Formats: sequence, structure tokens, C-alpha cells
Amino acid sequence: MLPPSVKTPCIGVCSTGIGDSVCRGCKRFSHEVINWNSYSPAQKKAVDGRLSDFLSQCVSNKLRVTDKALLEWQMEVQKVRYVAHHDEYCWVFSLLKAGAGQIEKPLDYGFEVALPYREMPLIALRETIDCEFYILSEAHYERYMLSPDLFRE
Repeated sequence: MLPPSVKTPCIGVCSTGIGDSVCRGCKRFSHEVINWNSYSPAQKKAVDGRLSDFLSQCVSNKLRVTDKALLEWQMEVQKVRYVAHHDEYCWVFSLLKAGAGQIEKPLDYGFEVALPYREMPLIALRETIDCEFYILSEAHYERYMLSPDLFRE
């Protein structure tokens, strides 16, 4: 059986065209956006892995999945699009993107909000997570992708 192909992470909100080095929509680096269609499956998988790892890290700092099976069931019932090979923290983010305003009891969806964030509306929490995801992606770009010439004396 072939591994699943990696679809473009593009969400149609690209900011690389206005000069951002990291897309504010999908969090890919500008050269990854430009060259995506010429990437090999291994290259696409590497980008997908980095993005899902970063997103999972940002989500798991604010939320805890309490019941993965319930979460997956809710994703199916609510018809929320998600990437099955990503972890459950990426799934929660997809759920929040699709309907944070409609979720009254997170435990009914298989997750709970960490205590310091429980008073924050889920829509605001989703935006906070997305902002942290962007900051993490931008920091990674600045650390590993900027020209080494910038650091020479």
C-alpha cells in the first residue's frame, strides 16, 4: 500500500505575494509556496511533517485531547475536513477552525482547554494558537533558512 500523498497545505490566504517570507495562511516558507508543484513526494512530506509538528506543539500547549476516538467521531459527524495522518492536536485545530463558536462543551468533542485558557473564548484561543504557529514558523525560517552571509563578519 502506498503512503498517502501530501496535498498542498495552501488555504487560499497567501501572504508571500506581498513580501512575507512565511505565509500567514499555511505557514510554509515563500520558496516552498513557489516551488511546491516541483517538489518530490519526500520533500512535500518533510514540509508537511514540520508544519504538523509545529501546529501540534502550539495546540498541545493550550489544549489536551481527552478522547481521541470521540474527537475523530465528531470530526466525521460534523463533516470537518482534517488530515487523517496528522495527530489529534492538528485535528482539534481543524475543528476549531471549522466551528469554534459552536462548541460549548469541549469535553463533548474529546478535548479540554488547559486551565490558564479556560476563560478565553475558543475563537480567541484559536487565533492565539494560529499566531503562535506563525511565530514558530517564522523563527524556524529565520534560524535555518536565512542566508549564512547575514551572519558573517
